[in-house]
Amino acid sequence: MVSLADQLLKAGLVDKKKVKQVHQDKSKQHKIELRTGAEAKNESREAALELQRKNAERARELNAQRDAAATQKAIMAQIVQMVQQNKQPKTKNGKDDVPYNFTFGTKIERIYVSPQVQEHLVAGRLVIVGTNVGNKGGFELVPRVIAEKIAERDASLVVQVKKPSQAVEEDDPYAAYKIPDDLMW
Repeated sequence: MVSLADQLLKAGLVDKKKVKQVHQDKSKQHKIELRTGAEAKNESREAALELQRKNAERARELNAQRDAAATQKAIMAQIVQMVQQNKQPKTKNGKDDVPYNFTFGTKIERIYVSPQVQEHLVAGRLVIVGTNVGNKGGFELVPRVIAEKIAERDASLVVQVKKPSQAVEEDDPYAAYKIPDDLMW
């Protein structure tokens, strides 16, 4: 293999003295490094190592983001499967349905349910779960046990029905008035 120095000599770009001087300087530098134990700084090598470290760190971050997205997608698939397998019918026929209002996030939502289902919702045996499958969002009714499992995975999808507290404040002017359970708002 022909070295770069030989190629430059053949082309006439350098003379033999210059090539000999470069070899001597290189040899001298190598001997000094061996004697002192210190390496000459190779800036291009250090820059390449730094670039390699940065690329490795960026790849780790991207992999972590990809893994988090895949985990979130798997959790949503589990939730959708649980809802589909355990959803309860909201109504039996459309004539006797009553509206049931609840808050989901910051909005007040309404679904129409039969009076029996309304009793189960008020008693806490059924729970409303928001299903955000695709762009269409809907609400399904599931048993409390299933809703607790869904809440472990993503609590924002489960509608928490707040039961009115039985404790009465001392200075409450309306303490003597009871609020009926079937009051519609």
